[in-house]
Amino acid sequence: MSRMKRSATGEDGRRRDRSRPPAPEPLPSPVTDAHCHLDIADGEDGDAFPPDDALAAAAKVGVDRVVQVGCDLPGSAWAVDAAQRYPNVVATVALHPNEAPRLAATGTLDDALSEIDRLAGSSDRVRGVGETGLDHFRTTAEGHAAQEESFRAHIEIARRRGLALMIHDRDAHADILRILDEERLPERVIFHCFSGDAAMARHCAERGWFMSFAGTVTFTNAESLRSALREVPAGQVLVETDAPFLTPHPFRGRPNASYLVPLTVRTIADALEQELAETCENLQINTNQAFGTW
Repeated sequence: MSRMKRSATGEDGRRRDRSRPPAPEPLPSPVTDAHCHLDIADGEDGDAFPPDDALAAAAKVGVDRVVQVGCDLPGSAWAVDAAQRYPNVVATVALHPNEAPRLAATGTLDDALSEIDRLAGSSDRVRGVGETGLDHFRTTAEGHAAQEESFRAHIEIARRRGLALMIHDRDAHADILRILDEERLPERVIFHCFSGDAAMARHCAERGWFMSFAGTVTFTNAESLRSALREVPAGQVLVETDAPFLTPHPFRGRPNASYLVPLTVRTIADALEQELAETCENLQINTNQAFGTW
């Protein structure tokens, strides 16, 4: 799907640093980027990090696998193809919440959902349905009904096909939780880029849902998110980039990629007062529980 591009200049008119950050110190054992978009360009000149290069850079620092996430029909088809081409990639397929109102307005939402269902069953390399959910930040109230319709359809696809459900939740916590409580869910539910507070983390933990933490947990002003992380049982934590977005501190605002996962893993370990090796091991076990092995 199309994403809003960052401005090349800051408020002071100076050109932003949009170069790729340097590689961090490698991790002591492998982890998986549980949510990325290898197909979306956000480099200095609008060029994508070529998938071969992005995957190689990640492997050098201990990020040995990635979950490539679909956000629309072309992107979902691309994700399935990438998962078939690269042995360390698996796919998820979906219509992003902000796609649903646009498709509903043209009368094509049902057909698009049917194609997502077909893609979900097209390969054993597809391990999830998502990112789906609700986005009340970019979509106004007129589009909420279409988002909810699409979200419920994705839940049904994930449950029927035995796939993980990957949730996008932006400014919609209460409605997301309401719908999840109303629907029959698949066995595995994942909150992508978890953004709730400690109370919401406890709510999700009680239901056995995974919570995936992105670069946002490293931000200096994100102590409430780190407090939420501390409420998550060790067996329900995942790590992700949402690359090329949400670049971790201290490179916030520059392009993100899977090779920067170690920065977030180290923050998770520090917040949980764990040894780094233990955090890596837990994250990899949890990824296998959420998406299966590959």
